[in-house]
Amino acid sequence: MSTPPNLGFFHEYWLDAWQRSILTLDALRERGNIYFEQSGKEAPNVLGFAVEVVRDGRTLPQPVNYVLVWVVPPENTVIDPLKPPFVVVDPRAGHGPGIGGMKQESEIGVALAAGHACYFIGFLPAPVAGQTVEHVCAAEAAFLEEVASLHPDAEGKPVIVANCQAGWQIMMMAAMRPELCGPLVLAGSPLSYWAGVRGRNPMRYLGGTLGGTWLTALAGDLGNGIFDGASLVANFESLNPANTYWQKPYNLYSKVDTETSRFLDFETWWGSPVLLNAGEMQWIADNLFVGNKLTSGEIRTSDGAHIDLRNIQSPIVVLCSWGDNITPPQQALGWITDLYADDQDIVANGQTIVYTLHQTIGHLGIFVSGKVATKEHAEFASCMEMIDMLPPGLYEAVITEVDEKTNRPDLIHGKYLFRLEARTIDDIRALGANSPEDDRRFATVARVSEVNLGLYRTMLQPAVRAMTTQQSADLLREMHANRLRFAAFSDRNPAMRPVKELAAAVRADRKPVAPNNPLLVWEQIASTWISTCWENYRLTRDAMTEASFLTTYGSPVLQSLVGLGPGTGTTGPNRDLVREANTARRQVDLEKRFDVGGLAEAVIRSIMYVRMPEHAVDERGFAALQAIRQVQPANRRLGRSEAKMLLRDQYLLLRSDEERAIGALPRLLPRDERQRGIGWQAIQDVTMASGGLPEEGRRRLQRIGELFDIKPQSTSGTEHA
Repeated sequence: MSTPPNLGFFHEYWLDAWQRSILTLDALRERGNIYFEQSGKEAPNVLGFAVEVVRDGRTLPQPVNYVLVWVVPPENTVIDPLKPPFVVVDPRAGHGPGIGGMKQESEIGVALAAGHACYFIGFLPAPVAGQTVEHVCAAEAAFLEEVASLHPDAEGKPVIVANCQAGWQIMMMAAMRPELCGPLVLAGSPLSYWAGVRGRNPMRYLGGTLGGTWLTALAGDLGNGIFDGASLVANFESLNPANTYWQKPYNLYSKVDTETSRFLDFETWWGSPVLLNAGEMQWIADNLFVGNKLTSGEIRTSDGAHIDLRNIQSPIVVLCSWGDNITPPQQALGWITDLYADDQDIVANGQTIVYTLHQTIGHLGIFVSGKVATKEHAEFASCMEMIDMLPPGLYEAVITEVDEKTNRPDLIHGKYLFRLEARTIDDIRALGANSPEDDRRFATVARVSEVNLGLYRTMLQPAVRAMTTQQSADLLREMHANRLRFAAFSDRNPAMRPVKELAAAVRADRKPVAPNNPLLVWEQIASTWISTCWENYRLTRDAMTEASFLTTYGSPVLQSLVGLGPGTGTTGPNRDLVREANTARRQVDLEKRFDVGGLAEAVIRSIMYVRMPEHAVDERGFAALQAIRQVQPANRRLGRSEAKMLLRDQYLLLRSDEERAIGALPRLLPRDERQRGIGWQAIQDVTMASGGLPEEGRRRLQRIGELFDIKPQSTSGTEHA
């Protein structure tokens, strides 16, 4: 008699599947309750740190719904009063505030760990009536003035970390009030909205597929003057339907025993949409999303002044990723080629730009991921003084792990080596750029948008506004799919009330299925198949959208109808004669400075000369330079701003005429041999801090030794590290 097959795995799987279903429903119930709890708060946020209000934007002359708070340092955190404070600004792009400081491994957490006082600019769920984007920029400027006044001993202006939408807003503010800002860190921030590459960045086509921004105006009118941020969230989610409609809910269901807490933490932020004034959203859509006017210098303030990003005086740090489908690298970095014709243009404008490219992280991960916080954000926080002291130019930050082969690990902060490598405008272009024909297509969208918006305002807007009431607007927001999905699973739904007790009973008798159960394996295979189907749908949809966009807006007839006939091209910012005159004046002044200075100028000029052929600098050399600076008597030590100007001047002299600059060194040196010896030792300490020098570096160091009238003894045979 044969033994009957053991079918126990059927019972084990279906019991586990039923229990996971109940626990998943309970997680969704908790999510719905959190949604209503957050909605009932005056200032909902997901900050994981205690804060104290410093300035309420509603009390400003032009009131806004933004708030400046001080982040209370956790116990045992040491804040250095000499370090510039950090100000983290979260995006108001549909979601609530706090993601920049949601946990210890965050932008706020790493700034505090590096010894910086930290502030946070957040916002309330509802806008102040009549507030505009310009009012928000003015409020942020007032907040920075407040922060600077609270840290009079800090060696440097406040460092601003701006996430996503906050990035372009902070750039506008910095262009209007450049004297207020220290380094600007832009995390996943779009600035060049038309940029991208074919087949990869479908969101940039959205304005064209909708016929422009008239639907934005319609949404604002139906909202009785309010635009619902839930619609922006829905746009983001539509980019990746596989994740939105399957992978995220299945990840919760399949790992419900361990995933619930993380899921609820994220959904607390993701599921708390905020509101914008219809006028604010319309301005953003017209001037940025469709108009792309920020980098072209077409945006004006209410008093008629152009907002020119070339006015920014602070170093600009850009964090972007190839895995970001909302702000791809081309949109995060394309503004550089929009504003500057070549590398010399960047230097002549005195601008320092640093960027880093992550290979895989998605948009939210740039400012949410703990791994990014403890690597990229932590390295930028610890090396921000080095960045602030950089001479003008374009650099890429390369962050590598320290290992046993790394030279001088004692000069490295943490477990990563921070290195800055010089780049050119061509490196940015190589990331991908539009052809002139594609730029004309996007310009056509902008013109069509103006026409459609005008038609809507003339023919439909009066009727829509007449039919809209506050009650209808409130009902429309409550029925929005991105709000309703939370409410439907909350305790306010009578059908969900038994779930809490059922979930408690399941947890008391939880029986997870074995990982090798055949039915569980089939479930995972089915999940992969479903994800693949959704991904194939996305690829097909995006390809059709792109083809439709290129065909429609590439039509010569349509382009001619909107005034963009053959030969018409898009333009960058206009010439600024005042800036050009200032640049010429600085060049004339520079010509007089080759022979000006003393030992400090000679040492800095020599260090730069020796290392210049490598086109790179890392934190070890800067640490050695700082050590030399710190041992100087306090009354003779250069302040940070003086040291920054010294570094910049010597770099520009070398860049202008290297041979003339080095030939002038003997005229800067003191006659005292002991002083020259101290300077020579400093040069060796800094140039050798990263290890050995390449052959050209050794040759240059030997030449410097001869000019210092000191024969080098320690560089022969040294190999490049």
